[in-house]
Amino acid sequence: MTDAARRARLVFVTANSSIDRLYEVERLTDGLIHRPSSVVARPGGKGLNAARAAVALGARVTAVGIVAGRAGDWIVEQLAEIGIDARMAHSTGETRTCVSILDRSTGSLTELYEPGERIEPGAWAVLESLVTHELDRADVGALTFSGSLPPGAPIDGYARIARMATRRSIPVLADAYGSALAELLPEHPAVVKVNAAEATEATGLPVGDPASATAAARVLRARGASGVVVTLGVAGAVVVNATASTRLVPPDVRGSYPVGSGDAFLAGLAVGLTEGGTLVEAARLGMAAAIANALLPGAGELDPASANQLVQGVVLSPL
Repeated sequence: MTDAARRARLVFVTANSSIDRLYEVERLTDGLIHRPSSVVARPGGKGLNAARAAVALGARVTAVGIVAGRAGDWIVEQLAEIGIDARMAHSTGETRTCVSILDRSTGSLTELYEPGERIEPGAWAVLESLVTHELDRADVGALTFSGSLPPGAPIDGYARIARMATRRSIPVLADAYGSALAELLPEHPAVVKVNAAEATEATGLPVGDPASATAAARVLRARGASGVVVTLGVAGAVVVNATASTRLVPPDVRGSYPVGSGDAFLAGLAVGLTEGGTLVEAARLGMAAAIANALLPGAGELDPASANQLVQGVVLSPL
């Protein structure tokens, strides 16, 4: 990492935080009691997962979000314990829990994601104030959004925060979907990252292969995004910007823990861009980080040496 990149800080916004729990069972059977052989709990929500992955990749990170109740206190304590700089707004209620269950007999993963409790209007105002404070420190290389808006948040919440960043010439990276993404696009984010299902929802185009992903990415660019990455699972990803469309083909490496791989992809994107890489180069690092994430239990957990090695196996192909 260059000296300039070491000075650049990444701010990860997580409006809908959670405790992410992974249970591993020998076999998942309907109607039976299960006693997991392994349990992993992490401060979660997509932005916190991405922040953790970015730290593993060597970035300087600040996480900003909203938490509530004793679960929220636990998240704050855990972030401090693992050394992630965090600024959290507090709301009433209780922060949600999201559960993933790995069936070792089949390798399948069952996921249960709570929607989150309604936040107070004041909590969103505090969140915006915290983000403003971080942006005004003048050392931010990129601002990222991840995931859903919690109930009670303004529908244009991400767009409002993006405006703060663009006024300060700070690039915005968005891993969002639905109405939050639609409201954000007119603010011209530097990069929008979506998976196939999210690209389909956002554009109305069925997305299932590189060609259809490229078509959807071009629609999102026409609506305001400067660059778009559409991920396609084991089929890789496509990257579309003003000058080119490129397919990224992953190496044949499969992990058992895919939860959080999209968040690790965003982390790699952000790190790569603040290191001065092109969007394609940054996406290549993002894909390597996503694969490395799937090799270890716990969303956002990865071995940086594995990620750096996997980068070389990501094949670029013009579209």
